[in-house]
Order: sequence, then C-alpha cells, then structure tokens
Amino acid sequence: MPSTEPPWFRTEEAGTSATTGLHTPTHSAVTGRMDDAASPTSAGAGAQIGGFLSEKPYTPPSWAMHLCPVPSQAFSLGHELMLLQRRLQFPTPIHKWNLPNLPEGTEVWIKRDDLSGMQLSGNKVRKLEFLMADAVAQGADCIITLGGVQSSHCRASAVAAKYLNLDCYLILRTSKALVDKDLGLVGNLLVERLVGAHIDLVSEEEYSEIGSVALAELLKKRLQEEGRKPYVIPAGGSNSLGTWGYIEATREIELQVQQSADIQFDDIVLPSGSWWNHCWSRLGSRLSSLKAKVHAFSIWHDPGYLYAHVQDLIDGLQSGFNAHDIVRVENAKGLGYGMNTAEELQFVKDIASATGIVLDPVSSGKAALRMLKDMAGNPDRWNGRKILFIHTGGLLGLYDKVDQLSSLAGSWRRMAIDYTVPHKEGTAA
Repeated sequence: MPSTEPPWFRTEEAGTSATTGLHTPTHSAVTGRMDDAASPTSAGAGAQIGGFLSEKPYTPPSWAMHLCPVPSQAFSLGHELMLLQRRLQFPTPIHKWNLPNLPEGTEVWIKRDDLSGMQLSGNKVRKLEFLMADAVAQGADCIITLGGVQSSHCRASAVAAKYLNLDCYLILRTSKALVDKDLGLVGNLLVERLVGAHIDLVSEEEYSEIGSVALAELLKKRLQEEGRKPYVIPAGGSNSLGTWGYIEATREIELQVQQSADIQFDDIVLPSGSWWNHCWSRLGSRLSSLKAKVHAFSIWHDPGYLYAHVQDLIDGLQSGFNAHDIVRVENAKGLGYGMNTAEELQFVKDIASATGIVLDPVSSGKAALRMLKDMAGNPDRWNGRKILFIHTGGLLGLYDKVDQLSSLAGSWRRMAIDYTVPHKEGTAA
C-alpha cells in the first residue's frame, strides 16, 4: 500500500543515515559558551544578583565597527542562566535536529532562540535590548508599538516595558469583523493584558490605508497632549537600531562555531515577518567569518516589498551593500500572515511528535515546512550540506490555533484499574 505521509515526513530506515538518529552533541556549539568579553550584556549578567535588566555599555563586533550609528548602551533582557559553568540562554543553544527524510549527507542543526526567556519571547528580545535602552535614554515614560493581534513582538515589548517600569501602548490589527469586539485572552493577548498593556484595535484595511507610521504618530500625539513622553518602536522593532540585536546574534553564532572546530555551516535558514530579519542574517554573514548562504522565508510580505525595505535598512546602517546582493527572499506566507492551512498545522504536529521540537504556526513552522519541501523536491541542492535553522520562538501563538489543532493532538484514555492489586503507598509527586 503506498504511503500517505507527505514527502517531508517519511522516516528513513534505521542505519541509513546518521542524521535520523538521536544525536547528543557534547561540544560548545551546543552549550552556547562564549567569551565574556564578546557578550553585550556580559556572560554572568543573568547569574549575578541585579545583572538581569541592567543597562550595560555596548561594544560591537570588530567586523561591524564601521556601521553607523553604533548604539552605546543595551539592556540585559535576554534571560541568562549558569549551570555547571554553561550558559543555557543567551547565547541560545545550537544542537542537531533529528529531522526525518533529509537528503543524503545533509545535516540540520537548530538555534533555539525560542529559549531566550522573557515569557517565550523568542528572537524578539534581541532587538528590544537596544530599543528599550534608547527609550530610557530619551526619558520616555511609555512605549508605542504595532503588530498583528497575535504579534510576538508586541507581547515581548509589553513585558519588557513593564520590566523597566514603562507603560506600553499596542496598536493591534485584526479583521474588520473582529475590530469592535473583545478578542479575549488567547495566546499573546493573554500576556499583554495580564501585564497591563493598553490595546487599541484597528482593522487590516485601516492599517493598510493609514499606515503603521501614521497610526503610531497619531497615538503619540494624543499621549503627548496628556503630558506623557512616548517612545515609538516600529512594527516588529524593524529599524536600524533594532538590527543591532541580530548583528549581536551573528557574533554569537560566529563564536559558537569558532569554539566547535568540527562544525561549519553552509546554509542558514530562517523565517522572516519583517525585512530586518533578512538583513541581519545576510549582512552579518557577509561581514563576519560565517560566510554561510542565507535562505530567508517570508511569512508576511512579497519579495519585492521586502527588497525595498531591506535597502532602506542597510542604507540606514551605512553598510554600502545592495539588498539584492545580500538577501535571497523566498515566499512562505501561504494563506497570509497568521493564517494556516491544514497541511501547515499537521506539519507542526508531526515535527513535534518526531523530534520534540515545537514550532510556532506563524513563523518557524512555515519556514521549516518550506525548507523540507524544497529538500524533497531538489535534494541535489542540499546534499551533503550543514544547515543552521533559526527557531525564532512565538510558541504562544499555538494557543490561538487550539480549535484547529484539537483533532491533530494526541489522544488520552481512562486508565483501567485492577482493584485486586494489593495497595502500595508511593512517594508523593
């Protein structure tokens, strides 16, 4: 009987490929150790009392010194833990990903930015370390930012603001049918409302017609009239200052690779909901010693739109590069931002069951599906290559898909009890 499983999920027979077996790496590329001097927030910031949430002077990597403007300060927002002298978060760990049915000789490794802390904020915390430092330096008493109704960036911003005793105002876009309704306490909205964020809803049509910049300026003006001092963070934190968060991430990966002489990545694969993700990955790879080919899968905009904004971003850094030379954008948005097909949700469930890695349905899930489909359709392109996939977090978005996932998730059953078995006390769990 022919297999009904999709081509990206067929499991190879035991012994056919080392990449399908469970791998337990032991070198520093997995533990994420890096030199204290290389981290903008210092190696032990999370372990030292008062280190977390502290403001630190920032020194960029040597290969990024010529970019401008260079931030002078950054907040320690990424959660750092020390365990047996190994930092488990920031730098986030890299480990081999036990994906099924890879092309011959292909290895996929995964960088776990979903483990960065801050209420499962994923990669969003990286740019906020710089943006929040700028907000505080400018004397702001509140921040304004924008995004989709299940935006991980907005949720991370709301949490970061409260950490730093700032109020947070969110402009969230949703459908015309829901814009006048209470959207409840689902996923990212639950955290945002728990930490006291002020939420203004706009329709998708209003967001497109008026524009994110004009909407933020409108709210900023109203707050200023009330005597507030708002600081505007653009949608996704996507500006030149926010990009430094992932320039720093590139340094982080570079140092992890340098400390593991047997691992050199040929490709970096990542999802992107905003143009700065594309920019940091390729710009950082070009400037640093990584030199990996970058595959950025857009889960929101079309490639043409992104190329224009990438150019604006790299021009803001005065890097001298052309967007088309440093970025290859591939479309992975499917039905659209935040919307999923049954295939995409089945993929998230299958990968979790096969590997233990839970992908979010908005970003990493779509990018990983597109990557494995390309591997199945074009195996020669990937044969023998070592790939680093960036897991950008966003797991709270799964809770917005509960109804769609309910039929896919694992089942349960009532345990059959044999009352003839002699009673035996155990330790309380």
